[in-house]
Amino acid sequence: MSVAPSARSGCGAAKAARRHQAGRAGGGRRRAAVVLLLLALAYATGLLMFVLGGGGSIDIGGRAGVTVASLRRRRAPAPSPPPPGSVYRSHIVFKRLWPDIRDDAASASTATSASASTSSPWRRSMLMTSRYPNSGELWMPCVKRTLIPSDVPPSNGYLIVEANGGLNQQRLSICDAVAVASLLNATLVIPIFHLNSVWRDPSKFSDIFDEDRFIGTLRQHVRVVKELPKDVVLRFNHNISSIPNMRTKAYSSPDHYVQKVLPKLLELGVVRIAPFSNRLAQSVPSNIQALRCLVNYQALRFAEPIRVLADDMVVRMMKKSSLAGGRYVSVHLRFEEDMVAFSCCTYDGGRKEKIEMENARERSWRGKFHRPGRVINPEANRRDGKCPLTPLEVGMMLRGMGFDNTTFLYVASGKIYNAAKYMAPLRQMFPLLQTKDTLALPEELAEFEGYSSRLAALDYTVCVQSEVFVTTQGGNFPHFLMGHRRYLLGGNAKTIKPDKWKLVLSFDDPNIRWSRFKHHMQEILHNSDIRGIAFRKPNDSIYTFPMPDCMCQQDGT
Repeated sequence: MSVAPSARSGCGAAKAARRHQAGRAGGGRRRAAVVLLLLALAYATGLLMFVLGGGGSIDIGGRAGVTVASLRRRRAPAPSPPPPGSVYRSHIVFKRLWPDIRDDAASASTATSASASTSSPWRRSMLMTSRYPNSGELWMPCVKRTLIPSDVPPSNGYLIVEANGGLNQQRLSICDAVAVASLLNATLVIPIFHLNSVWRDPSKFSDIFDEDRFIGTLRQHVRVVKELPKDVVLRFNHNISSIPNMRTKAYSSPDHYVQKVLPKLLELGVVRIAPFSNRLAQSVPSNIQALRCLVNYQALRFAEPIRVLADDMVVRMMKKSSLAGGRYVSVHLRFEEDMVAFSCCTYDGGRKEKIEMENARERSWRGKFHRPGRVINPEANRRDGKCPLTPLEVGMMLRGMGFDNTTFLYVASGKIYNAAKYMAPLRQMFPLLQTKDTLALPEELAEFEGYSSRLAALDYTVCVQSEVFVTTQGGNFPHFLMGHRRYLLGGNAKTIKPDKWKLVLSFDDPNIRWSRFKHHMQEILHNSDIRGIAFRKPNDSIYTFPMPDCMCQQDGT
């Protein structure tokens, strides 16, 4: 049967329409799939950037508890805490232990009141037996037995040295300069004091030491003059800097001076060595060692203005401590701004402290701490015992060792950094604390203000006479003082030199009990006592260990 043309054309049109509609629907689905794919890629890219960029936590795929933060923790584990002793936590430990420290002192006071003795148990145990026991042999100064006075041979010329640093670094330079002058058979010109950028003290030799006594004591051993003769000065156009400077390495041997410096001295009649600090070896012939001792302990006496006030301060300190038989403890506290800055240690002062320390370093050392390759690691410094002890730490250490709040304490120091904050806990633990500012009147100190070396000389004198000396940081002051006290007190003057490696560990635990803390401090004290009586080893300083070079062993009679 045939189909009408109109019907065929209508069917074709319908098919075409259906094909067109299907094509449009298929294109829409493809476009939707592309859009969904692009959205998925965009989501994945955004999520990856979020994770790598450190964003906060979000839910992923609707799974509760799966967050970006947790993914980051899986990728990079959190940094481990620093090793024990790395961080300053002493103020936290003190706050926690203070009630126990206070109660401990109250218990000791009650026990003292109940005792028939006029001296507390602490005074008997800590002060009355403060010197180290000896073996029955007595060590006494015997420099003059070693040095035989004689006529000094004709001079080979003049020696000029520039002593730099603070009081005791200058003292070291002076002693060594006399020794080198003896080696060269030279006439020593009174040493010139170099103005140090840290100490900023313009004092001359005669402002600090008794010049005439110095020259007179050495008269039979080394020639000393106050200044160069005019004819020598004229040869160099009145300019000392024109005199050849024989730059010398630290700890040079006597042979170096004889072989390198002496020929130039004989040629020119005068030589200069600048700077002159630690420029002579520790181990030298016995006659040169004896000469060092003669200079340090006999020739070097403080100038009269210093000596008069210092002696008065000692008398006042003994009167204040009369209840303890005139005995007192001295502490050399190194917590001045320059010391804290130089140590590169951090305490509890936050951003303000950081800015102040950075400014102090730049002011005194001008870029030294920012040189290429210089690494500053405060945490390692503290663990290694290189950080100055705060006044709070010194107080807690001494209280743990058994020194109670009736202890008469003399604190030797410069201007303490942030003193109002850091000295308060020390005064809280030791209310009988004294300093040069409390022992001397303002008008007595007025002539010494601005002269750090002269002020240090006052501290030095009071510390020498103390029953116990506590050193809290290295440096020339404690090293010379320990030697001087050994020399004066038969070799057995008590010095507490704490092991700071162990000390910082006790200050690191905020949960430590007072009984445990005391146990640690008494162990540190015991170990310090073991090292108390010491003899000089080949590379040790004679100024710290005067036995046996400066002292002789005698029988008990």
